[in-house]
Amino acid sequence: MTDTAPRPTLEAVAARAGVSRATVSRVVNGGDGVREPLVARVRKAVEELGYVPNQAARSLVTRRHDAVAVVVAEPETRVFADPFFALQLRGISKELTAHDNQLVLLLTEGRDDHARVARYLAGGHVDGALVFSLHLDDPLPGLIQSAGVPTVFGGRPGWSGDQRGVVYVDSDNRGGARDAVRHLTGLGRTRIAHITGALDQTSAVDRLDGYRDVMVDADPRLIVEGDFTPAGGERAMRELLARRPDLDAVFAANDLTAAGALRVLRESGRRVPDDVAVVGFDDMLPVAEQTDPPLTTVRQDIEEMGRLMARLLLRGPDRRTAEQGVRAAPSSVVLPTTLVRRASA
Repeated sequence: MTDTAPRPTLEAVAARAGVSRATVSRVVNGGDGVREPLVARVRKAVEELGYVPNQAARSLVTRRHDAVAVVVAEPETRVFADPFFALQLRGISKELTAHDNQLVLLLTEGRDDHARVARYLAGGHVDGALVFSLHLDDPLPGLIQSAGVPTVFGGRPGWSGDQRGVVYVDSDNRGGARDAVRHLTGLGRTRIAHITGALDQTSAVDRLDGYRDVMVDADPRLIVEGDFTPAGGERAMRELLARRPDLDAVFAANDLTAAGALRVLRESGRRVPDDVAVVGFDDMLPVAEQTDPPLTTVRQDIEEMGRLMARLLLRGPDRRTAEQGVRAAPSSVVLPTTLVRRASA
């Protein structure tokens, strides 16, 4: 066992810089009212001594923890297997890191985890929460509201109750779905099926609505519910082929679903896109470029969605309105989508 050197203190920094302890505290904690020459001297002393602020003490002064909870309403097996979550977490992490904030990841494996997450958020450990992949019957929004934690949601809210002041980041799911189906009709396809996502999530509902906007008189047998997974895509594709073996196109609710559908089409002897054209949604490159054939899909900027969620949370109320005594929440953001054409359609 080796002895460790004592950590430099505020008093040591003050002595090195030739200023008061209070001046060092204001500089270290981002306070105002210190002249620039003194700020430079304090920062030089901090660097020379290797001073690291005590986070607990700093939080007492600033009432900030420089930590943000990221709550994903999915089990860990889903989160770590689906590249969608990796991309969104990467965007969030980049934005938080740029502002010297820590990411605290909280997953909800089941109903018992909701109370645990709510207790943690209410305990004052973080400055806010980013929450995504919610389901319509999820109690988390109500629990988080009760915790009184500033929150930004990923995806259009779909739960019941008061949604005033709710801030979210989403993609134009309905418009992107319309573009996908119009692309297929433009190719001359008329028997276009849709494999939905889990319909207890607003993104899946919006994409189904976009499909129906174009396929107004679609045969109900051409719509099968999936769950945003490859296995769900395989199951739904088999059901569609049994219902309507003459179908000539498929719009899948996401790329993973499309990948599963492509496998079943290949096994059944259907040629893609000659016999059946396929379009996905997301444009997750690890999936879309490696399917056989490469997938035509609707691109949403998943990483940018994560970055914007973090940015909206960190921005908080507009400073000018706050100075006027009005706490104005930042506005929600809906990002555009684009169709990316590859070999499947």
